Amino acid sequence: MNRRRVGTEMERVAAEYLEHEGFEILTMNYRCRIGEIDIVAREGRYLVFTEVKYRTNGRRGDPLEAVNPRKQRTILRVAMFYLKDNGLGTDTPCRFDAVGISENGCIRLIRNAFSL
Repeated sequence: MNRRRVGTEMERVAAEYLEHEGFEILTMNYRCRIGEIDIVAREGRYLVFTEVKYRTNGRRGDPLEAVNPRKQRTILRVAMFYLKDNGLGTDTPCRFDAVGISENGCIRLIRNAFSL
């Protein structure tokens, strides 16, 4: 299976997990000229921008370590574009979460993984 196909499958798994946790999935793979956000969802009053990371083994580290400062900046910029694109103000309560999936199927959700 190619990497893109695996990534798409893991994003689907993460979305199912989030739905089970009570999230409402609004958009998968939101793209703009700046980049992409894997999942945009709503949990309570929060609009949640979620990055999904998968690792087949531990050699490359924990999947959540890949949500580094550079990736965080990109996600923040794409989120601002999403807000504008959808007619939402910057006063919209937002949160940035991360979902890490390991080869053994372990799923970890980090709410508020980083902030503005």
